[in-house]
Amino acid sequence: MEDKTSSFKIILGSSSIARRQILAEMGYEFTLMSADIDEKSIRKEKPEELVMALAEAKAEAILQRLPAGDYGKEAEPTLLITSDQVVVYEGVVREKPADEKEAREFIKGYSGGHAATVGSVVVTNLKTGSRKGDWDRVEIYFHEIPDEVIEKLIEEGTVLYVAGGLIIEHPLIKPYVKEVVGTTDSVMGLPKALTEKLIKEVL
Repeated sequence: MEDKTSSFKIILGSSSIARRQILAEMGYEFTLMSADIDEKSIRKEKPEELVMALAEAKAEAILQRLPAGDYGKEAEPTLLITSDQVVVYEGVVREKPADEKEAREFIKGYSGGHAATVGSVVVTNLKTGSRKGDWDRVEIYFHEIPDEVIEKLIEEGTVLYVAGGLIIEHPLIKPYVKEVVGTTDSVMGLPKALTEKLIKEVL
């Protein structure tokens, strides 16, 4: 795999394992920083506006922790990539489940039904200050999900840490995913095509 980051550096502003994996699959080397913002303090009516506002807030939070001025002097630009995602179910925005009970309700709702993910990507060029962002939406349709599968997912725990308790790439849930209208990488939290496009736009 070629390393595409020879002419610039990347900081991935995320603690998500899935996002790390996707960015590595794209052939980039990067360092990690997490934003640690209070996501609940940022509210927007529309899911698209919410994920954009959160990705920008994460970028701002990380910028405040970086040494000012260092990036402007370097020969090669450093790009900061931040992103956010929510699940939309029956018009309602879902973030990470509050507890096991909520995770169970979320997943039971998807059984035999459908949900959408709305994810944002914001890329900031730390050398020039240029910033571009956009969002991506994916529709996911499910077969009926048996109760014992839902219980296994909750027991295993990963669903508690993702938006809407929704993981389509998980071996337990994969057989019950009927159709994905959009890309799996977008559902996992980092749409590859959009990320590539934004990187090119800020360079």
